Amino acid sequence: MQKKIQSALISVFYKDGLAPLVKQLQAQNVTIYSTGGTQKFIEEQGISCIPVENLTSYPSILGGRVKTLHPCVFGGILGRRDNEQDMQEMKEYKIPEIDLVIVDLYPFEETLKQTDEEKKIIEKIDIGGPSMIRAAAKNHKDLVVISDKEDYAGLVELLQNQDGATTLEQRRSYAAKAFEVAMNYDIAISNYFNGTILQPLKNRQVMRYGENPHQQGSFFGDLDEVFVQLNGKALSYNNLVDVDGAVQLALEFKEEKEAVFAIFKHTNVCGIAIRPTLKEAWDAALAGDPESAFGGVIITNKTVDKATADAISEIFFEVLIAPAFDQEALLVLKSKKNRILLQIKEDAPLAKTSFKSILNGTLVQDIDQGNYEKWEEVGGRASTGDEKENLRFANLVCKHLKSNAIALIKNKQLIGKGCGQTSRVDALRHSIEKARQFDFDLHGAVMASDAFFPFDDCVKMAHGEGIEAIIQPGGSIRDKDSIAYCQQHNLAMVMTGQRHFKH
Repeated sequence: MQKKIQSALISVFYKDGLAPLVKQLQAQNVTIYSTGGTQKFIEEQGISCIPVENLTSYPSILGGRVKTLHPCVFGGILGRRDNEQDMQEMKEYKIPEIDLVIVDLYPFEETLKQTDEEKKIIEKIDIGGPSMIRAAAKNHKDLVVISDKEDYAGLVELLQNQDGATTLEQRRSYAAKAFEVAMNYDIAISNYFNGTILQPLKNRQVMRYGENPHQQGSFFGDLDEVFVQLNGKALSYNNLVDVDGAVQLALEFKEEKEAVFAIFKHTNVCGIAIRPTLKEAWDAALAGDPESAFGGVIITNKTVDKATADAISEIFFEVLIAPAFDQEALLVLKSKKNRILLQIKEDAPLAKTSFKSILNGTLVQDIDQGNYEKWEEVGGRASTGDEKENLRFANLVCKHLKSNAIALIKNKQLIGKGCGQTSRVDALRHSIEKARQFDFDLHGAVMASDAFFPFDDCVKMAHGEGIEAIIQPGGSIRDKDSIAYCQQHNLAMVMTGQRHFKH
């Protein structure tokens, strides 16, 4: 059922893109009611409008806290056009029908980013706005609600094409978005008061499919706040999962002076190295497991230059993430149109909380931050200076492998890893086999484990391969067995007190 818009209530904080819409409403002889700054803006466009105070017989009071909270406003929004009693009461109390509500909300989240002064934050909690949005959305059978400035242009086009009328389906779609806007606004306020993080569901981006082609998938969030996409197709569900893992890993090396290059594949880091130059870092990261690198997500902490771009282009990869790209490097990398190139923004807003759907609910936890809580040398000798550097590096790399996980590092290069294994000894076997596959000598390498060794079998196996320095969190009732072996064979072992499970 189409309904023609004959009256509109407009009260917005942001005026961006509003002018074409109010001009379209004027062209279609729509009566406009407005408040404060919005009224002034509309009149500056040469368009007349009726102050809301004329409806309510009250001025804006309490410093602007009360403007629209009045039966003459909400009656005009909530009155059911097909309900005889509603229409009689609206006539009796001289309440006009309102066919279009255009309202946005005070910038609460933006204010949180700008100040921690509670008085200013509280004043940016909108009351009338969410109330009008919800009322209009509830009565979408009879009116249109616009709650996002991004929808102004679409509404202009719709009014032009449909002679100022809307269909029930269109009104219902706008109503659904309005409830989503109000919900996310309340979530932001709840998070502020409770000091907790609930996940907002906004800016929905529908994926071509989910993890597999038969699964539907969506992303809720604003990737433009994190990246500038310089090339390539739209990110897929699986791309996003690996991009997130790669970015979380890169954050560990934000202060690193030398070049870091990492390759991520199926939620695990499969190659990473630290070197004086970017090209050297790439070569070393790739050498760690050139087989798994195929089709991976790669990330670095430095500007990508042409020499490195030439080397990277020799393999197939899905996504490359960097803080910057030389123009010559971009010419090389853009030679294949589907390659996704992402320039990560400095201080991009990233989640501090992770969510996982399980059973009939959701698990919520803080992001795993940090490397170790303590550095306790418990072996037969203290680790050397070079071993310390490699052990710290190994522990961070191991943190980004799925549990059970083992990472083998030599000269700040991942040379073997075991991940997602059902036993720690299997993870070590896998990591040793990976190192052998690509002809690495394990003598002088160090080993990191994401959790404690329940027995001394892993320590013995590693020593047998030439590894003489180990880092692990400790905490097993049989820690003494692994410690005793290290002391008997003059091996270095560090206990950190911080486990890094990742499931």
